[in-house]
Amino acid sequence: MRGHDVSHRRASVTTWLPWADRQGRFSALRAVAFALLLVPALLLLHAAWMHQLGSKPWTEAIHQTGTWTVRLLVATLAISPFRRLFDWGKLIGIRRMLGLGVMSYALGHLALYCIDMAFDWGLIVSEIVKRFYLTIGFVALIGLVALGATSTDGMIRRLGKSWQRLHNLVYPIAMLALLHFALQSKIDVTEPVLMSGLFLLLMLYRGLYRWKLPVSAPILAGTALLAGLLTAGLEAGWYAATSGVSAWLVFQANADILTYQDYASLRPAHWVALAGLLVALGHGLRVRKARQPRQARRPATA
Repeated sequence: MRGHDVSHRRASVTTWLPWADRQGRFSALRAVAFALLLVPALLLLHAAWMHQLGSKPWTEAIHQTGTWTVRLLVATLAISPFRRLFDWGKLIGIRRMLGLGVMSYALGHLALYCIDMAFDWGLIVSEIVKRFYLTIGFVALIGLVALGATSTDGMIRRLGKSWQRLHNLVYPIAMLALLHFALQSKIDVTEPVLMSGLFLLLMLYRGLYRWKLPVSAPILAGTALLAGLLTAGLEAGWYAATSGVSAWLVFQANADILTYQDYASLRPAHWVALAGLLVALGHGLRVRKARQPRQARRPATA
């Protein structure tokens, strides 16, 4: 009996390890996901140690942690659609880990900002209140912390049906985070537009399943092209609204790759469309591979 209790306690402890599954067994997928989550922080620490963060190291560290927060947030939102598109059920096992990683980088982003402001709380609060991009970034941070704090099994049981409604707020939180990213980027919004385009692509995938539309390689390819067009329109609209540049000229710039065959002129819309087309190709190959065993099992007709 005592041996059983000891093994049960050991299993309970190992389930808290980031590389262990719910049964306490080693999971290569979780181990890889955890290692990848640590990479940005380690790269930032290395750059700081080697004095490679420029003349304003704290500012650069703030920007990098913020950028990685948005990147990881988009990656987290990709888990559910990718799990369905590729029939990869185990992916759901790393969603909570990625979500907590997003929260950690967001908190690190705020902590570095406080350090850069010398912990002058009056100035910090006034800046957050006065500057719109800081206000929406702080609101997004509060939302991420709320989602992270309620991501445990105990909170899922305690909140019941309310838990799903609460965690659906991740989508407006993501939109606030993307807007914060774009506003603080000022002139060059290439990456904010790219992340926003990928977010649009993921929302279109969500729409396919929500409205029970057929999910096939051609439909996914069309979805990829639509997401690319929407991203190009978003980029054009942003520059027109913030700098007065002709929206049509910015939109036309996306065709330069066809006109001049200049592959160095790839824009966010191209990368979003390419990402979606690769997903369509992967989904098509998976479906084809799944059909082959079934066809092989069919009895031969005379």
